[in-house]
Amino acid sequence: MKLNQLLMAAAVSSVLVSAGASAVSDNTVTFIGEVADQTCDVTINGVSAAPVVLMPTAAAADLATNGSTTGVTTFDLGLSGCTAATEATNISVRFLGNNVTGTGHLGNTGTAQNVEIQLLDPSDNAIDLTGGYTGSNALTLAVGDTSASATYSAQYYATGVATVGTVQGSMQYAVTYP
Repeated sequence: MKLNQLLMAAAVSSVLVSAGASAVSDNTVTFIGEVADQTCDVTINGVSAAPVVLMPTAAAADLATNGSTTGVTTFDLGLSGCTAATEATNISVRFLGNNVTGTGHLGNTGTAQNVEIQLLDPSDNAIDLTGGYTGSNALTLAVGDTSASATYSAQYYATGVATVGTVQGSMQYAVTYP
């Protein structure tokens, strides 16, 4: 009887230790940063903290078929407060979407159905957020300049007959200096 109790206690302890170890690895926070010669203040439409891009209200009829788009809205990614460049400096932009769809768009977390948010690069090419997007050399800091900007766009994208409701999506952004 005592042997069974000892074996049971050992088994329970083993499970608790394994579960504890698993919980620790599931709660890992990874910090990623960069040290560079150049740094700048980064803004979206002039806002540095929690920027919001307001899109226009779209008519459901304009999003009645798969692939339909409407409501193109531009937003500027700006750099300011940079050290004056002694030579032209190319700076890359990175977008990581939250809730990216199979089509590479931002998934809608609002109430409208069959609507996604499609992003366009400064040349109006669709951005595929699957795995993240890197716009290499998206911004150029010219010799002597301390600021630069690039204009991107967002638009509604239908995946079928859209229903009325709210549309919301989000992403993180970063810039990478050479």
